[in-house]
Formats: sequence, structure tokens, C-alpha cells
Amino acid sequence: MKDAIATALSNFFCEYETPRQVLVKNKRVGIVCRLIQLGVLAYIIGWVFIYEKGYQTEDNAISSVFTKMKGVSFTNASGKKRVWDVGDYVFPPQGDSSFVVMTNYIITEGQKQGECPELPDPKNSCKSDKDCDAGLSKRPMTGKCINTTKSCEVFAWCPVEDDRIIPDPPLLMSAENYTLFIKNSITFPQFGIVRSNLVEGVDSDYIKKCLYDPQKDTLCPIFKLGDIVTLSGFNFSQIAKVGGAIGILIDWVCNLDLSVTYCKPEYKFYGLYGNAGEKDQARASVGYNFRHANYYTEDKVETRTLTKVFGIRLEIIVHGLARKFDIIPTMTAIGSGVGIFGVATVVCDLLLLHLLPKRHHYKNMKFKHGSLKEEDTVLHNADARAEQPDKLPVKECVPTLSSLQP
Repeated sequence: MKDAIATALSNFFCEYETPRQVLVKNKRVGIVCRLIQLGVLAYIIGWVFIYEKGYQTEDNAISSVFTKMKGVSFTNASGKKRVWDVGDYVFPPQGDSSFVVMTNYIITEGQKQGECPELPDPKNSCKSDKDCDAGLSKRPMTGKCINTTKSCEVFAWCPVEDDRIIPDPPLLMSAENYTLFIKNSITFPQFGIVRSNLVEGVDSDYIKKCLYDPQKDTLCPIFKLGDIVTLSGFNFSQIAKVGGAIGILIDWVCNLDLSVTYCKPEYKFYGLYGNAGEKDQARASVGYNFRHANYYTEDKVETRTLTKVFGIRLEIIVHGLARKFDIIPTMTAIGSGVGIFGVATVVCDLLLLHLLPKRHHYKNMKFKHGSLKEEDTVLHNADARAEQPDKLPVKECVPTLSSLQP
């Protein structure tokens, strides 16, 4: 038993098994094999290593964004002159990565809660009090029909807002000249890298005189609102009238195998929703707007100024991806590539064993057939000869008379 175990361990540690290979000289099969191997090699080098950077490990960025708008506008609507600054046309005013810049508006001043006629509308007009059913309006009705307006009386903030006519041209067309300053900081925690969009060369002197240009000043963090709209594919006069949304993408793609100074942002601009130029009738609504109210007290009565704001919603999105060489993904990519080389063997075996005219000949060369009975007979005869090596047939050992004669 000990000898058997020792033999088994010796065979396990001291022997190496290798598969039997058959060399087949066939032009068609050889060409197919080399073409497949060449394709696999091109895939590994071109796609896995060059395009997908399979030899590098990746890390996503953690980012923060700070924004600041600058610009002043002047309006003279209905004989009322007014100056608009950042505190008036930016919502919310905290400098977040998502905010709205007002470009058009409808103001309803002096609203107080009370009873007043609904806006005249053919859909909810009335001739008598019987027509003022509660289902005809979104506002609570008093059940009275106002003869002067031919509309029902409602309980609401009075006078009721009239937003049926949107000012055209937009009241704040000068918003095209507003400027936006973006400060962005990113961190790649896995690699311990911290970067800002105020990269090398973008100092205070440069910022004072630069304005972003996709050809000349690609690293300037100051953007003209009109340029942002144009680069996103919008027409400023259209989007300023009814509003819309634009995404500003700050794209960081960094190869940390090179110097960190090459890690710089790239700015991209996209129209999101609410393009007034689109003719899609299936769209529920176009533009972007919301209502904002300023409350105050007048003669001990709560009063408000309601503003329907049409504006450009800016969404600043940061995408950061850093790569750096790592031996583990490199070996993984190489190992998977070597495994794919086996596809050539599988395809060629299919050709040899099932498709070519001499497939039966190739099968006999590749596979060795045998039965258990034949193998036992051969082993038994070999063992018998090994046990009696000196016993030979008599006629081979006894000399004949003829052989003894001179």
C-alpha cells in the first residue's frame, strides 16, 4: 500500500502530460486557421488594449461645482422702467449646478385673495348663474355669472393672471450677453489625484480677459449665455421666448500614465428638452416656465406680485474617468486573449472532421480507437512473457542432427 501511494505521488509531481498533436498539411484549413488567429490578435491589440485600455484600471471622479452669473438688463414694459440684476433673474440664487436664468416674464401685480371674474374663455363662458358649475373651472366658483366678462366668478388671487399672450420679442433679450463662471473641482480617490478646471495657465490674469471659445480658448471657465445656447443647437430668440433647458457637460478623461498636467476638462453643450423650434405635435408642452411670487402686506391685507418666469434651465454635469496601468487587468486581458485563440482550433477541427472529403482519414489520425478486451489480452501476454523470459520453445533449444554434422 505504501509503495502504491509513493508511486502515485511520484507520478503526480514528477510527470508532465501533453496532448497529442497531429500535423495536417492542408492549404484551406491552414489559411482559415491563420486568418482566425490574425483576427483574434487584431481584436486583442486593437480593441482590448488600444481602444478599451485593458491594461489599465479605472476610477470615477467625485466632483463639486460652483457657478456665478453676471450681467444687467433694462426693460420698459407698459411704461414701467426696471433694471434687472443677478438677484432678480437667477433662480435659485445659491450658485448651484442647476439653476434658471430668466429671459421672459409675465407679471401680475397687486393680487389679493378674494372674489373676481374668471378670464373670458369660450370654453367656460356663461350666460346665467346656472352655467357656473364647479366643474367648469379649476378654481373654486361662487356660482355667479359676471355679465360684463361673460365668465363665472371665482375665489382666487385677484386679479386672475392672464398668461395667454407671451411677450414677443422676449423682454430680456439682453440676457444673451450674460456671462457664466464655472468652477469645478474633481477627485479620483483611488489614485489620490485632485484637479480643478482652473488648470495650469488659467490664472487670475487670464480669467479677467478670456471668454470661452471652442477653437481658441477651450479652457476658459467663463461662458457667454448666447454662445452656450448656440453651441447646444438652439436659437436664442426662440428659447428666450418660451424657455428651455441646456446641459453643460464637463468631461474629464485622464490617462494618469502620463503627466497629471495632461488631465484637463473638455466642455460640451447639449439641448435637453423644450426646444421651441421642434414641430413635434405629440409633445405635451414646449419651453420651460414656472411661477414665482413676492409677498407683502398692504393695508393689513396679504398681497403678492406673481411672476410667470420663462427661462433657460442650465444643468451642469460632470463626468470624470481616470485610467492607470495595473498588472492585474493586464494579465486578465492577456489570459482572456490567449483563451480566444482556441476558437481557431475548434473551427479547424470542424472543417477537418465533418466537412472536408478526407474527413474519415483525419478522424483515424486524430483519434486512437481500442477496446477493453483487446487491451487486457495484450497486457496479459506482456505479463506472461515478463514472468518467463528464459523459457523458449523446445525446437529452438534442441539442435537437430543435421546441424551437428560437419
